[in-house]
Amino acid sequence: MSDELETAVESFLADADTVFGEYDQGYMDADAALSLLRDHIEGLEDEYEG
Repeated sequence: MSDELETAVESFLADADTVFGEYDQGYMDADAALSLLRDHIEGLEDEYEG
């Protein structure tokens, strides 16, 4: 795995963990959480494909 991809995966995992944590604490609703996760997934896909 390239360094850039490894960094992107680490960033995605940290971002996803933050989204789940904020959702669990009631700081965002399910629609907002899914939207953020979708954005993070798209960013990871872009890095993988790029």
